Parts: sequence; C-alpha cells; structure tokens
Amino acid sequence: MVVESKKHPMVRLLQYARQFRNSIVIASVYSILNKVFDLAPPALIGAAVDVVVAQQDSFIARLGIRDVGAQLWALAVATVIIWGFESLFQYLYSLKWRYLAQDLQHELRLDAYAHVQDLELAYFEDRSTGGLMAILNDDINQLERFFDVGANDIWQVTTTVLVIGAIFVALAPTVSWMALLPMPFVIWGSVRFQKRLAPRYAAVREQVSMLSSQLANNLGGIATIKSFTAEAHENGRIRHESQIYKERNQSAIVVSSAFVPLIRMIIVIAFTTILVFGGQLAIRGSLNIGAYSVLVFLTQRLLWPLTNLGNTLDLYQRAMASTTRVLDVLDTQPQILDGLQTLPVQSVRGEVTFEDVSFEYQSTITGNQAAELAEARPPQPVIHNLSFRVPAGDTAAFVGATGAGKSTVVKLILRFYDVQNGRVCLDGHDIRALKMDDLRRSIGFVSQDVFLFHGTVRENITYGSFDSTMDEIIEAAKIAEAHDFIMELPDGYDTIVGERGQKLSGGQRQRISIARAVLKDPPVLILDEATSAVDNETEAAIQRSMERITVGRTTIVIAHRLSTVRNADRIFVLDKGRLSEQGRHEALVASGGIYAALWRVQTGERVAG
Repeated sequence: MVVESKKHPMVRLLQYARQFRNSIVIASVYSILNKVFDLAPPALIGAAVDVVVAQQDSFIARLGIRDVGAQLWALAVATVIIWGFESLFQYLYSLKWRYLAQDLQHELRLDAYAHVQDLELAYFEDRSTGGLMAILNDDINQLERFFDVGANDIWQVTTTVLVIGAIFVALAPTVSWMALLPMPFVIWGSVRFQKRLAPRYAAVREQVSMLSSQLANNLGGIATIKSFTAEAHENGRIRHESQIYKERNQSAIVVSSAFVPLIRMIIVIAFTTILVFGGQLAIRGSLNIGAYSVLVFLTQRLLWPLTNLGNTLDLYQRAMASTTRVLDVLDTQPQILDGLQTLPVQSVRGEVTFEDVSFEYQSTITGNQAAELAEARPPQPVIHNLSFRVPAGDTAAFVGATGAGKSTVVKLILRFYDVQNGRVCLDGHDIRALKMDDLRRSIGFVSQDVFLFHGTVRENITYGSFDSTMDEIIEAAKIAEAHDFIMELPDGYDTIVGERGQKLSGGQRQRISIARAVLKDPPVLILDEATSAVDNETEAAIQRSMERITVGRTTIVIAHRLSTVRNADRIFVLDKGRLSEQGRHEALVASGGIYAALWRVQTGERVAG
C-alpha cells in the first residue's frame, strides 16, 4: 500500500535528510558567505572611482587614509583579501555540497533498496523491474545533481537579491523602490513556472520508468527476440517509448526555456531605472558618483543570477519529481508484517498444516490504475477452503493440472502472501505469528525457475550459507550430484556462471540450486517442479539426490511428472484450488479419479471411455 503524502516534495526530502541537517546548514553558510564576498568587488570599484574623483574627500579618506596613493593601495589589499575569502568559500561550499550530495544519494539508495526488499512479493509482481530500477538509480541520481549544483544556486540567488536590495535602499532610497519593483514579479513568475513545470517533469520521470522497463525486458529476453527475428519489432517499441520520452521532455523544455528571456526583460526595468534616475541624482549631486557606479555594477550582478534561475528551477523541478517517486517507495507500507514469535531452526520438527485456507491474488497498485486493473482482471479465488496435514519428516506431493493452485500453496507456506481465510501452520504455530527470518530459515526452496547470480559456482552454492567451508560445499554438491560436472568446468568451483547462470545448462543450474538447499540443511524442503525442464538423465540424477536429501526432513514436492512423486508418503491432488483426492500412489491409481487419469496419460496408457 502506497501512502500518498500531501506535503511538498521539498518538505518531505528535508524531513528525510534530518540526519544531514548540520551538513546542510554548514554548506548553506558557505554559499551565503561566498556570495557576500562575490558582491564586494562592485563596491571596491565604486570606492576606486570615489578616490579618483573626490581624492582627499573620498569615503576612504574619511576613514583616516588621506593620501590618494595609500587609498589605492588599501583598496588593492582589500581586493586581495576579499577575493581570497570568496575563493576559499567557493571551495568550501563546492566540497560540502558535493559531499552532501554523495552522502544523501548513498543513504537514500540503500534505504530505498532495503525497504523494497522488505515489501511483499505481490509488490514486485505488479511492477516492472525496469521501473523500479529507474527509481532506485536514475531518480536518486537526479537528487544528487540538484544538491551538487541547484541547492547552492538557490542560496546564492536569494543572497544576491537580499544584499543588493539592502545596498540599493542604503545608497539611493529615493530610486531603490523603482529598482526593486520588478522583484515581486520575478518571484511570482518563478512560482508560476514551477507549477507549470512540475506536472511536466512528473510525466518525464514516469516515462523514464516505462522506457527503462522496456529496455530491461528486452535485454532479459534477447535470446527470444533473436530466435523469433523480432529485432525490428522491438526497435519499433523502443522507438515509440523513446519518442514519448522526447516529447515529454520537449514539453518541459518549452516552458523552462521561456523563463530566462522573460525574467531578463523584467530585470532590464531595474537596470534602466538605476541608469536613468540614479544618473540624474548623480548629476544633481544628490548621489555620490562612486555610489552611482556601485549601483550600476550591482544591477548587472543581479541580472546574471536571476537569468540563471531558469536552469536552477529546471534542476529543482526534475529533483522534486524524482523525490516524489523515491519517497513514495519509502512510504509504501508492507502488507505482510513480521511476526513476534521466535522459532529457532534447531527446534523445528517440520509439520506443515493448512486449516480451511482460502486465498486470492490482489493487486498492490492503488488509484485509477488499480481500478482499471480490477475491471480488466477481477480478483479470482485460487485456493478454496483447503485443509491438509504433512507430518514432520514425511514427503508430500502436490499434483494437478496447470492452474490448480500447486505453486500458490508453496508461496503461502513461504509467506510470500498471507491467506485471506484460515491458517497455515508450522509445528502448530500460525506462520503469521512467527518472525519471518525464523520461518524462512526453516525452509529450503528449490524453484522450477532457478535463479543463479552472476558470480562463481561456489558463491551460488553458498548463497544464504555464506560461512560454509569448502568441504561442506563439496559435500552438498556431491549429494546434489553436481560435483562431477562442476569439476569439469574450466575453473571448477571458481567458474563464473554468467548472469542468471546462462553459461550452464538447465540441468546444471537445477543441481546447483539443489546443492544450495542441501547446504542450508533446513527442516522443511520445498521442491517446486524441480525436474520440469531437464532431460531424463538429469531427472534420474535429481531423483537420486532427492532420495538422499529428503531423509529426516519434511519434503513438499510440486510436480507435473508423476513418476517423480510415486514414492511420496502422501499425494494431494488439487483441482481448481480444491483438494480433490489424497493418498498414496497405488491407491490413487486404483481409485480411477483425476490422478489415475493423469497417470495413464503420462505413462501412455489408453484412457478408458
């Protein structure tokens, strides 16, 4: 469930960044001090003009330095000092903001990833991997870019307006109001541009997710694309998504690009006011010529930061759109909450029971998209009032036609989903009351869709059992009948398997997966279609492995090939989410029901009638 916050994205970001508050304050002070010293040179120029024109009557002379040459040297020393401090604070703010950007993006990425890992499986099934990647990577990088440059620019523009405004009022109060009159219009225009830019950049960020999703999907399925010679078709799909991304960016660019010319024309009003009316005051002697020079130069200094405000706003709006997406992920509340009861692995016997369980898949997407999905694909019950018991140490098999609910049973045992009605129990404990880590440490899972990480064979076998010794790894591989083929690989256990294990055959990947489960040594072992995609020789090897690894532990087998489960202690036959039959192989064959029909089909016997 996503909690939609009504707070402004910047408020949400600052609340998240509380741990960096001191760094933000220090970086902001450095930015302000740099701009204060940066605005001093026009005052030095005005003082120099005053020295040349007024000489012994100059402002510096009134400070006690009567000699004109000494006055100029004093200005030279002041110039070096001011430029030195300006350079020092530029270095400090650049360093501090960039370090802050790195620290923030690092912590935000880690927090977002850790939070995503804690969300239920349904969250991932409703979203694309590429879309989540865009949030965890590209959106967070947008924030990094803003703190690298944009945050400093905001402070410097604000300081520029306040300092120059104060100087105008101090030096020429009679004309300062005319010079400062455009400022409210600049602020109003900035706010208006923000409001117009915000939805455009939100649309850009959403399209980034779509494009990333399509690219990730295509790269993952490149073998299928090539085998069906669909390269041109996929090029067209990417072109379509990229075209939408380009058009949405262009829509934002049209607005953001108009900001600078409009602001420039507003600022020129301030410049001409000082130029004309300030000049008239200087001619009449009401305004010091040096002060007049300062005002003219400061107006110019005001022009560039304000015209550059367009780029800053552009960075800001991109960052706020990304902030909303990242913090929405962090605000997503897990629907499956951790239990409080501990159950140490060594104390688990392995009895698994379902008590009148009913379940249907429900989407985690909210809002208008959820309504559209519900209308197009209404939730359908997958499990209906299912009850069974697998005694500790027994081997139980679940069989049935595709869509009967076999894999859903596995997901409920692992608590990838929570049941809507009834209870799933381990050793009599409702698994919703157990700590998630204790539950899943008690279960070894071998999926039909084996996932191997890019790394070595050894790293994949020890995944989840990271402290295992080499002797333990080899023993697990031998039990899984994987050791012999591993030793034939170029680097043995140090051979790189490639992404998703693509350098290995399906049977090899499956046996490494079994070795991984064996090394974990869980009291409950789940084999979900472990032989569905292997040849007969590999199936026989896996069968031999299963005979060894099921001894002394509860084993739940999901299978289409009934030959792999004929020796199970009990077989449960599912039909459209309901328990249709149960018993041992011989009794079920003799009963003439669903199981018997499946057995005859798979063994080639003629089905009667």
